[in-house]
Parts: sequence; structure tokens; C-alpha cells
Amino acid sequence: MDYFEYRGGVLHVENVPMPRIAEEVGTPVYIYSRATLERHAQVFKQALSGLPRTHIAFAIKANPNIAVLKVLAKQGYGADVVSGGEIARALAAGMKAEDIVFSGVGKTRAELQYGLDVGIGQFNLELEEEGAVLAQLAHASGKTASAVLRVNPDVDAGTHAKISTGKSENKFGVPISEAKGIFERLAGRPGLNLRGVALHIGSQLFDLAPLEAAYRRIGELVAELRAEGHVIDRVDLGGGLGVPYERDKVPPSPADYGAMVERVAKDWDVTLMFEPGRVIVGNAGVLLTKVIWVKPGVLRPYIIVDAAMNDLARPAMYDAWHDFEAVVPTGERINANIAGPVCETGDTFAMNRDIDAMKAGDLGIFRTAGAYGATMASTYNSRALVPEVLVDGDQFAVVADRVMPETLIAAERVPDFLKD
Repeated sequence: MDYFEYRGGVLHVENVPMPRIAEEVGTPVYIYSRATLERHAQVFKQALSGLPRTHIAFAIKANPNIAVLKVLAKQGYGADVVSGGEIARALAAGMKAEDIVFSGVGKTRAELQYGLDVGIGQFNLELEEEGAVLAQLAHASGKTASAVLRVNPDVDAGTHAKISTGKSENKFGVPISEAKGIFERLAGRPGLNLRGVALHIGSQLFDLAPLEAAYRRIGELVAELRAEGHVIDRVDLGGGLGVPYERDKVPPSPADYGAMVERVAKDWDVTLMFEPGRVIVGNAGVLLTKVIWVKPGVLRPYIIVDAAMNDLARPAMYDAWHDFEAVVPTGERINANIAGPVCETGDTFAMNRDIDAMKAGDLGIFRTAGAYGATMASTYNSRALVPEVLVDGDQFAVVADRVMPETLIAAERVPDFLKD
């Protein structure tokens, strides 16, 4: 459920009409609903309520806006981070350091030290050398780093190749066949408390079977590690649950997911860690845009909007679908292509799509844009960086400014040898 709905023929977000935001902030602009964020956070927590010990760390990469993180922090969520910058964002949003999980395959020594200095709760180790370096840094600092070993279970998640992370050829984790040896060698190092294992097989998952297969493999590994005398009190199950980008394609619900986890992991006697991202914020956000031109085409017209691939990269990067709707629909429909102004053929959001009839000046939205939207935006073609707005009931606030080209130019420097 989300809080984007039509009232009197005009699309509202909670109690705010979309045209009001367009008038006061301009377009394109990302718009988030606080009520939707809170509802999704609560539904996911409730889905895990049958498990004895859990920890939920929101995957900040999905949406790192500090206002969004603040909403989730108030819901008791920690943070799953993949960089020092994301640690800083989590802390700035009021998330506790001990509730931060540091994932990612390329943590630098400086980032590992930063995590130690602020006292984050868990490092997810991606390779044996990383564990050795973390142990050395922690020991030298008089600290003990709490960590788990990320394992690659060699399970195909059945998702897009660019967001699949659990197959043997992917760059993440250590091969499950080598996990016991690596765990044994790292477990005794001074400065390191290696207390469990982690996995994450992919994103936007619509089938729980691959997740269940991966979890069962991890359960077997936990039993083997314990049999060799290791104390295991944490298992990080990652995230990846999908959202309905197309309304007629419905993924498993958080309740379905929670029931599966309870069935598989009920006897593990560990704290289960979860890293949801898209499932929390995806449907809580839209990208509001304005039609610039309706350009005639050979087969069908092009609806040229002021949002572009630099604002929402997913269609160009993944051939991803986002539902497109008029803010004030007339009831008429057309078959059209939707494209942006960027000078790339790939700057298209949809081809051969049945949509609301649109004309120049009309407002439209791309739905399910709260995850991997603004966070992946760029300034390609020297375009402004897209702003973000958070709505709370009948009020809204700009929570990330539109960064204009002149601001970007002011940050650049002409060297003396080029000056006249």
C-alpha cells in the first residue's frame, strides 16, 4: 500500500496535490511519502515478529537521503552501508553506530579504520585478506571488531544479471567450499570477533525458492562450523525482496518471506540480520516530471519529458519498467514512447507503452522510484542534479536541493597554465 492516490481527478501524495509541488519546487523532482515509508517499515518488522532475535539494517544504497533515513531510524531501523560516506549518513540521521552493518567488496583501510573509530556493530568480511587487515587495525587500536564472513552460496537468484550477487562468478563473498578454512584461519586472530556468516544473493527477487535454497546451505555451514568448535551467534541473510514495478506482477510479500525464514532458520539459535532496501522505499517515492514536447514519430509519438536518464538511470541501465501516469488524466489513452532530453538514444523510459494521453505542459509521474532513483542520479549533459521532497500529511519540505549547473561549474578550477 502507498499514499499516492487520485482525489477529484488530481494525483495527491498523502494530502498534497502534485501540481502544488511542481509549482513551488519545479520539475523534475523526486517525491517521497513519509506515511508510506513508515507503513512499509512496520510491515517488514511485523513479518519477522515470529523470530526470536532479529536486527533490521536498511540498505542505505537504495535511498541515502538523510530525511528518509531519519524516518526509518524512528522506526528502529539500523543501517546496512557499503562505504564510509554511508556510515556518515547513517550517523547524521541518528542511527546508532552499533546498529550499522558494513558490507561491500571494496572497503579501504581508511574506511575500516573509520568504522572501528565510530564503533559500528558489524563488519561483513568479503575476503580473507580483508579480515586479516581489519584484525590488525583493530588490535593496533586496542579494539575488537565484531565481524561475520560473507559466503557466496552459488545460487542463481533468477534476477537481472547486473543485480545478481550469489552465483560463483559474482564478485561478492567467499566460495562456500572455502568458507570453513577461511573462517578457521580468521577466527583466532587478535582484534577480531568472528561470530557468524552472511549472504546476499541478489536484488528485486520474485521467487523465494532461491533464497530458501541459499539459506539452507548457510544453515548447513553454521552446523559444520559449530561442530568444529566455533561460536556462531549471528547470521546475516541480506535483503533483495522485490517490489511491483508493474502492478500486475506481484512479488512475495514480507509475510511470505518471514514465514519462509521462520521455517528454515527456527533452530539456528542466532540473531538473524536483515538488509531490506527496495522493499521499504521503492513504492514510497515517485519522480514527478513535465512534458516538454509531444514529438511525432514514424510508428508512434514520443512524449519528451524534462526528466532524463541522468535523473532516473534504471530504465537505461537495466531496461527497467516504471509505470507512467498523468497527474491530471483526461481518460484518453495513447500508444507512445517516453523519452528524456539527454543526447543518448538510451535516454528512453518506455517504448510502445499504452499511457494516459499527454500534451506539452502536462505533469506525469514515474512510479516506484523511491529506490535506486535519486541516489544514482548524475549531472550528465551538465544538467542540474534532481531535488528531493518529503511529504508528511498536508505539508512537504525540500530535503535535497536542486544543484544547478552554475554551482557545479563553480567547483571546477582552470589551472594557471590555461589562463590568458
